[in-house]
Amino acid sequence: MKFNNKTKISYTLLRIANELLEIEKKTRNYGTDQQLFEAEIHMIKAIKENEGIHVTGLADILGVTKGAVSQIIMRLEKKGMIIKEKDIKNQSRLVLKLTPKGEIANINHERFHLEFDDFVNEILGDATEDKIIFLKNFLTSIESNIVDFEGEKDR
Repeated sequence: MKFNNKTKISYTLLRIANELLEIEKKTRNYGTDQQLFEAEIHMIKAIKENEGIHVTGLADILGVTKGAVSQIIMRLEKKGMIIKEKDIKNQSRLVLKLTPKGEIANINHERFHLEFDDFVNEILGDATEDKIIFLKNFLTSIESNIVDFEGEKDR
């Protein structure tokens, strides 16, 4: 079967998506003594960006249930990444803050993203601005329309 270039692009995109998914699924220690899952490091990031936030606020920001936030918070607390403190404005509510270990994980997570940015920039190399704009628009279009694609059901 002979593939045209557009078909080759779609197959390449699927392979890239699978590889990126595998990278995202891996646990990392982010410079600490604890392995962190993707949801945990993103919770750490959200707490850092919203220092002193509470469970309900985190659930709203992340678009997940309070129960899901509570489960991750318990794991992060056991791993020594965050602490809960009484809210000085509302003593019946607890606020969340990063521990020094959580700060280290957050810094190294940011570094991970910067390294990926550098990786992409290196591949783009000396691409013209027109080519970069085309690629950005192409990827943005895929991103905004992918929710409508599910493929054939019940093959």
